[in-house]
Amino acid sequence: MSQVIDQALSQLNQVVLGKETQLKMALACLLAKGHLLIEDLPGMGKTTLSHALASALSLQYNRIQFTSDLLPADILGVSIFEKEPGTELGRFRFHPGPVFSQLLLADEINRATPKAQSALLEAMEEGQVTVEGETRALPDPFFVIATQNPVSQSGTFPLPESQLDRFLMRIQLGYPHEKAERELLEGKDRRAMANNLAGVISHEQLSQLQQQVNQVQTSSSVLDYIQRIIAFTRYEGGYQYGLSPRGSLALLRSAKAWALIHGRSHMVPEDIQAVLPAVVDHRLADAADGGAHSVSQQILNTVPVLV
Repeated sequence: MSQVIDQALSQLNQVVLGKETQLKMALACLLAKGHLLIEDLPGMGKTTLSHALASALSLQYNRIQFTSDLLPADILGVSIFEKEPGTELGRFRFHPGPVFSQLLLADEINRATPKAQSALLEAMEEGQVTVEGETRALPDPFFVIATQNPVSQSGTFPLPESQLDRFLMRIQLGYPHEKAERELLEGKDRRAMANNLAGVISHEQLSQLQQQVNQVQTSSSVLDYIQRIIAFTRYEGGYQYGLSPRGSLALLRSAKAWALIHGRSHMVPEDIQAVLPAVVDHRLADAADGGAHSVSQQILNTVPVLV
């Protein structure tokens, strides 16, 4: 299975240049059955990354452009009364919204009102939606990639903590380095390349990889390290609130997926350290005085790997 992971990453790296770590994070997030939040300036390749990931993993793809006038029904779907031809009889028929897809890109999610943002909460947590009193299951796998602009930009509605916690990871892409940007300027259209990528991981293989994440072995010393991190955020770091049980499980699952991507069947402390910023910073950013990136850095500098 490590071979298909390498093939997928190789294809993705041909489209999204110079972002190997971020691509691995995105794939690890999917394998851990989580959802991904990408926060960055417009035009950094967030949409291209989601297109490429859907193509390489043979996933059905939908995109929603979040705007201030977006309604929950625009996301979930709506029932419309349809008359039978030639009669006055008819019935309500449900028309599924774009949320019924395997990979959903929620583009600029923080430009929609909180009411529209909350329409994704049940979908992300339960893998189902309830519309007009009826519960409907979403496809499997169901993976949300949401992008958001910095909250300092005009026309944004910050995501509440409850919604941020639904995202297993948050990453930033950042500007490309000089060599990658030169290749972008001289090369082909990356969006077209993303759409034309051949699928290298089938649905069956993806399901097997997600199951293998749960089988990654964890030693007692590694679990001790995770618990020291959890205790530090709750009692010693000086934050207003610490990492929740859901957050601690997110850290464990993400580290297991990171280990699997690197061809190992067991976790090491470096796996935890690699995913820590993506898993922890957005959960505790408001609880830290030093900003969104100070939490993980303080943990890495303070919590010992071994005692």
